[in-house]
Amino acid sequence: LVLNKIRIWPLYLTLVIALALEITPLINSFQMLRPPIIAMVLIYWIMMWPERIGLGTAFLFGIGLDILHGQILGQNAMSLTIIAYLTIRFHLQIRIFPLWQLTIIVFALLTSNAIVHLLIDGVAGTSQIGFGPWIRILFGTLTWPILMAILDRIRIFAETKPSHFD
Repeated sequence: LVLNKIRIWPLYLTLVIALALEITPLINSFQMLRPPIIAMVLIYWIMMWPERIGLGTAFLFGIGLDILHGQILGQNAMSLTIIAYLTIRFHLQIRIFPLWQLTIIVFALLTSNAIVHLLIDGVAGTSQIGFGPWIRILFGTLTWPILMAILDRIRIFAETKPSHFD
């Protein structure tokens, strides 16, 4: 695989789409069913192309989420950067796992994301009681195989077609 032949724009397009899906308004009862899509897309791309996307991208998209959600500045940036670091650190091991094991790893990464949010909210005095974040993690874990199949197709497209934009 020659990295110079890879089109990079599909990666960033999927991240922007994930960011848009993350901030799309939903009815309150469906809000807790929204998977942490930006974290899941970051996990996938960092796992597959760690030399193209990394901690800086995770930090920038986290700051963007903080601004768009009106949360404590740096909360999402810190949690996404931690997820990105863990994914980069172990990407060679986890990318060869079968889908069921990879889904368990994604569950663990999404749980670490929620724990960082819980800790920051607790320190700031804005913690919320409820099962909302945990339902989001469960729903994200259940939708991971579908998202991975979609992103696999996009990655294969980016790796095999000649680029006219890069």
